[in-house]
Amino acid sequence: MKRIITSVALVALSFSASATAQDGTMADLLNKVREGRVTETQAHKAREAEFDRAKDRQNALLAQERQTQRQLERESARLEETRRTNEAEITRQLEIQRERFGQLNELFGVMQQASGDAKSVIAGSHVSIDNPGRMAEIDLLIQRVTESSELPTIAEIRTLPAQMILEMFGSAQVVKFTHTVRNNDGNSEEIMLTRLGDFGLVGNGQYYELDAASGVVKELARQPSRFVGAVADFENATGMSSLGIDPTGGTLLNLEVLKPTTEERLEQGGPIGYITLGLGAIAVVLALFQWAYLLSVSGKVKKQIRSETANVNNPLGRVLAVYENNSSVDVETLELKLDEAILKETPPLERFLTVVKLISAVAPLMGLLGTVVGMIETFQAITLFGTGDPSKMAGGISAALMTTVEGLVVAIPTLFLHSFVSGSSKGVIHVLEEQSAGIIAVHAEKEHANASNK
Repeated sequence: MKRIITSVALVALSFSASATAQDGTMADLLNKVREGRVTETQAHKAREAEFDRAKDRQNALLAQERQTQRQLERESARLEETRRTNEAEITRQLEIQRERFGQLNELFGVMQQASGDAKSVIAGSHVSIDNPGRMAEIDLLIQRVTESSELPTIAEIRTLPAQMILEMFGSAQVVKFTHTVRNNDGNSEEIMLTRLGDFGLVGNGQYYELDAASGVVKELARQPSRFVGAVADFENATGMSSLGIDPTGGTLLNLEVLKPTTEERLEQGGPIGYITLGLGAIAVVLALFQWAYLLSVSGKVKKQIRSETANVNNPLGRVLAVYENNSSVDVETLELKLDEAILKETPPLERFLTVVKLISAVAPLMGLLGTVVGMIETFQAITLFGTGDPSKMAGGISAALMTTVEGLVVAIPTLFLHSFVSGSSKGVIHVLEEQSAGIIAVHAEKEHANASNK
């Protein structure tokens, strides 16, 4: 019993202690919550106070910026008014200037146009080479007459007629002077140049040209073969001397230089052109060889006609030898023998004529073939590059034209040679037939006389 009572007492004490501890924990938690709420309330108040101060600062800044805006708007209005006033003043001053200039505006307009034309002439003039500084004076005059703020002086206006007079006198002068030139290899050297008015430049036995864009005197890419031989004689001459000049200032000379040489023209013809020319060369060689042979034979035949003895070194002599060997046969047999002898002599006399005639007929066809090939290349270039750049089509057109020319160049002389050689051959054959007919006639008369005597 005592034990039970003791146990109950202990359990009661433990429950009492647990309740006491639990009551202490809840109190602490409540205190902490109350303290946190107080702390948050203070932080919120501090933030609100900071926000109020920031709002006051923002309001102050806003008021300041609005004041600045109003000041700038007043300044903008003032400047706009000043601008309108200045524009009106500028308009008034320009009107006053126009009234004061009067007809000078038209004069300056004409002078500006004339100065521009003079500048283009002086820029590409050979006279400017040994008279430097001309462009600067003209540029200054153009600047003065273009600007309306300042009038050109009398000295500046006199620049225009002075330069034109210098151009006229310089165009009629032959002047020698030392100048730096650029060679085709890109190197520069100083040589003695001779200026032929405004028509050309020569030096060291060669022609030179002025590059108007850069103002550099440079050697021609290729010297004109027809005129370059006279340059050295002209430079060394003490009196009158002839020399080819270009009245266009270099255009015609450049065209002369750009003309293709014979080798370049042959290259333009291509393989077909080379084949055509090769056939022409063969035809000419064969025709000339046969012509020389026929001239030799014709001379021997003429000698044989004057001789009473048959010489077998010529066709007529061999025909006469056949008659001598068959003088006792009847007329029909002798005629057949002589015809046979003439037929034997005919092939050497007509040798190569068929080949020459064939080449003279084939050469134009070869030229036509080259023309068709060249036009095909031209149309291919048009397909690839269009018609905007003619240089892309130049190769095909050149080949087309050159093969035609080469075909005609071969056909015309070979046709003439064939005619001459064929005429010479027919002349010799005609002599053989004539002499043969005469022999047969004489032999027939003799035979008829013998038959009458019997």
